[in-house]
Amino acid sequence: MTASAVTSPPLWRRLLAEFLGSAFLAAVVVGSGIAAQRLSPGDTGLELLENAAATAAGLYAIILMFGPISGGHFNPVVSFADAALGGLSWRDATAYLPAQVAGCIGGAITANAMFAQAAVSISAKDRTSPAHFLSEVIATLGLILVIFALARSGRAWSAPAAVGAYIGAAYFFTSSTSFANPAITVGRMFSDSFAGIAPGSVPVFVGAQLVGGLAAIAAIRALYPGATSAAARQAIVPHEVPASAGQSSHSPAERRSRG
Repeated sequence: MTASAVTSPPLWRRLLAEFLGSAFLAAVVVGSGIAAQRLSPGDTGLELLENAAATAAGLYAIILMFGPISGGHFNPVVSFADAALGGLSWRDATAYLPAQVAGCIGGAITANAMFAQAAVSISAKDRTSPAHFLSEVIATLGLILVIFALARSGRAWSAPAAVGAYIGAAYFFTSSTSFANPAITVGRMFSDSFAGIAPGSVPVFVGAQLVGGLAAIAAIRALYPGATSAAARQAIVPHEVPASAGQSSHSPAERRSRG
């Protein structure tokens, strides 16, 4: 379809989807981290496996839930990369940012409450080191490459599984456990648990994630020089509908659920 033949859902719906998706993502990451500590006390490897498995599966499901509305970014680096590659307006990418950050903070606080912990407990887990910085650069670079390589090669349908699999794997091949997302980095600051991060480590992680995002944009432009902005608009999953379709663009199941 051409850009004139499609439209995106209203901005308020996309912001709500980004807020809720980010909240669920943080709840999954932080909640599974707390559960892992309780289920496998003292066994860091098993705790990490439990946290990684829950995050990978949860991310897959969350992208499927909210992706058709907003694209399923839940990550400011993804949104700004999308804008840089022509798939999202800079105005909308900027609007996504507070929704994503607020959602991740809310999700972390909710996870604390679900496990009967203090709703807000600032993490004391220091993650500041050159190795952590490099890990976040690589983790974010790989994440953005996965997303936009799929979008620009016509395989966006596989992105939910690919993103979940990549993040699950990156928990283990990076020393930082692959945050790769400024919004979730801020959110995890509000939980003094296995998945937390100390406030002093947040600027280091966010800076590394921005570096990784910029490197990924350059790589995507080099690898897919002929790709159009229409391809970028499929990230993370297709979320446009025919402009003339109106309400009829919903699937039969959605129309039945709406009565």
